[in-house]
Amino acid sequence: MKRIYLFIVGFIYLVLIPEANACTRIVYTGDNGMVVTGRTMDWKTEMHSNIWIFPRGIERSGETGANSLKWTSKYGSVVTSAFEIASTDGMNEKGLVANLLWLNESVYPVWDKSKPGLTIAAWVQYMLDNFASVNEAISSLNKNSFQLVSDKMPDGTRLATLHLSISDATGDSAILEYIDGKLNIYHSKDYKVMTNSPTYDKQLALNDYWKSIGGLTFLPGTNRAADRFARASFYVNALPKIGDEKLAVASVFSVIRNVSVPYGISTPDSPEISTTQWRTVSDSKNLTYFFESSLTPDIFWVNLRDVNLSEGAPVLKLSIANGETYSGNTVNHFKVSQPFKFLGVND
Repeated sequence: MKRIYLFIVGFIYLVLIPEANACTRIVYTGDNGMVVTGRTMDWKTEMHSNIWIFPRGIERSGETGANSLKWTSKYGSVVTSAFEIASTDGMNEKGLVANLLWLNESVYPVWDKSKPGLTIAAWVQYMLDNFASVNEAISSLNKNSFQLVSDKMPDGTRLATLHLSISDATGDSAILEYIDGKLNIYHSKDYKVMTNSPTYDKQLALNDYWKSIGGLTFLPGTNRAADRFARASFYVNALPKIGDEKLAVASVFSVIRNVSVPYGISTPDSPEISTTQWRTVSDSKNLTYFFESSLTPDIFWVNLRDVNLSEGAPVLKLSIANGETYSGNTVNHFKVSQPFKFLGVND
């Protein structure tokens, strides 16, 4: 009777929550310090993404007008851009990983222009430039020294409502969400999975329901965020503990492919509930960033230890927006380039 009751409650809960948005992120911890973060990027249209390597010592602006947050990058990083206006995903030379995902429920604070501002387009880059660990990042955020500012998407149709996950080489993890104008931080090594709507506290509650069913008995199969959360949680925790990079990376890719959306699938009026455009896997131990496009046949990667990240080194770009095909280690395919400019917010 208890299981029947839980099933009914869970079913009603799933039906009543808002239509979910795509993208999924997982963190795997194996043996011998192996920590691997994987994510999918799902969107209705191509995002004109490219892969960038940024050295230390780059002067940055929060791009919010006169009182923009200013900083100089302490750490080099590799990132994947979107529309050449934002860093959406990446890893720095200390193994800190940041992933930007959609969250309909996001409500940012009223813009206080007396406080230094940071455009949401640079949120990922700010984390990668400044922090070596999740603990360090959270300690800084708790000082409330700047304000995150969002604006409309490039097509002008909707506010960019996003939340952020960070993970590090120790396996630590945090989810950052702005709800009703307040930053909510969920910080624990147990928070290995993140999808989209509903808010993270409700995602955890939904996952508790599916745990009561048991992943070997039944797992939900749609592209709704709650279903992807349940599948990803079961599989990432079921993976054997592995210390070998090749097997660990393959295991994480297998899970995020399981929660990917087939190419060509989309939901009307919701471009974010759509095709998986690309997948990344970040090995925080070995500092290798793997990329897989849905439109090209091979996985490729770059190891940050093979790149000059010292201050004064050039910014490097690997072009993938035009359908270029790569395989294996791409370190020699990157070209010197001027960095893209983050989409700013007018004050």
